[in-house]
Amino acid sequence: MFLLNPILFCLFIITSCLLIRFLSKTSILYILKTRLQFLADKFYVYQFYRVPQFNEHIQENQLYNKVYTYLNSLPCVEDSDFTNLFSGDKPNEINLVLDPNQVVIDNFLGARMCWINQKCEKTGSKSLVLKFRKCDKRRILRPYLQHIHTVFDEIEQRRKEVKLYINVDDDPQRNGRWISVPFTHPATIDSVVMESDLKNKVKSDLETFLKSKQYYHRLGRVWKRSYLLYGPAGTGKSTFVAAMAKSLGYDIYDLDLSKVSDDTDLKLLLLQTTTKSLIVIEDLDRYLVEKQTAVSSSGILNFMDGILSCCGEERVMVFTMNCKDQVDPTVLRPGRIDVHLQFPLCDFNAFKSLASSHLGLKDHKLFPQVEEVFQTGASLTPAEIGEIMIANRSSPSRALKSVISALQSNAEAKVANRIAQRLSGSGSVRENGSVRVVEESGDSGIFCKESIHTVKEFRKLYGFLRRSKRESMDFVDSAEKEKENSRHES
Repeated sequence: MFLLNPILFCLFIITSCLLIRFLSKTSILYILKTRLQFLADKFYVYQFYRVPQFNEHIQENQLYNKVYTYLNSLPCVEDSDFTNLFSGDKPNEINLVLDPNQVVIDNFLGARMCWINQKCEKTGSKSLVLKFRKCDKRRILRPYLQHIHTVFDEIEQRRKEVKLYINVDDDPQRNGRWISVPFTHPATIDSVVMESDLKNKVKSDLETFLKSKQYYHRLGRVWKRSYLLYGPAGTGKSTFVAAMAKSLGYDIYDLDLSKVSDDTDLKLLLLQTTTKSLIVIEDLDRYLVEKQTAVSSSGILNFMDGILSCCGEERVMVFTMNCKDQVDPTVLRPGRIDVHLQFPLCDFNAFKSLASSHLGLKDHKLFPQVEEVFQTGASLTPAEIGEIMIANRSSPSRALKSVISALQSNAEAKVANRIAQRLSGSGSVRENGSVRVVEESGDSGIFCKESIHTVKEFRKLYGFLRRSKRESMDFVDSAEKEKENSRHES
């Protein structure tokens, strides 16, 4: 019959589609869900809590902001029937925001927490209403509110703008000794030139620290951690500090001990720092060994692990040094310094990392030559090699040739310095009224750019001395021969 009458066939198809759509799985589940919820509301007694946006003094309710931020972070907001979309602070960021009278269902420890975003049409005031079973009140309420606080703090920490604080001289017209500026350093731990295994260990250590509050309290210890970064200037210590701050989301307090008047002043500065901060003292060896501060050594030690250092938690203390060999070992003992990180001069592996990040090179025909120069003992800081690459970034080959030339000059400077030490018995050679300097500290070597001319002068001096020595030896030999001949003649 359907084949004979196409109109009836079309009507049958349309009716079937409508019936299937009405009885679809989604529709059936929705009907069952609403009916079951209606029955549950009849059998259970519910507890209601209202969180208004403002209190009776028309002051903003901080709890409302925390709950509102928490609810907007829940995945179930994306599944709601209606949610507002707003652009965020960052490019391409989109935020989901609750709509008035929208209902959000949250589950916590097996309990169903229902939030209603209400708005009064007459006054325009907003409030969030929490509904849950009264039988779950004692078990759920306090842990749930604490959970909201914790999640809010984590969200705020991620959103937080990191600031850099520096201490200034005491001024009665200024409130406090710290002034701040936005910290926008682009460094990350991944971008720092460091051995991969060591970098992963540092990242893991920082991540573990962030989750260890209860562990530290169980041990009876303050929740803080201290790092020592040591190595020659230009090896990336300050950049690593910036990367740590960005990774943790902590503010940086850069403490200049030369602007601290005494031990008491240092204690007051420490008390004015906040939790979730990274406190930095750079070139600590200069203050401990050379005594270039009015603060005593005991004052610095008390700052590192004294009783006042326990007045704030969730802190990371970072100290940098050029060399720790001359520092009293008691300063570096466990408890004062938890982690020691060495920042050496650039080797071939570090050079390859710099070539990859600065020039986009994974390999190059000049790499074997660079490795050969490194094997001769030549060394530069990552900052020096990085600057050469930046200046020649338009031509990777020219950049590598410039690096090779600089390394060779460094090696020649070391040789010339050793020759100068043997000839003069001095550890350094300087020219008055000139900036040309060749110095050596241990095996590291600090090479000044203008020392290339000094190297050439040392070569001339060395050749002149060798010729002078050879001529003097020839003169002595001829004198001895004349004496011998006169003795035979007599």
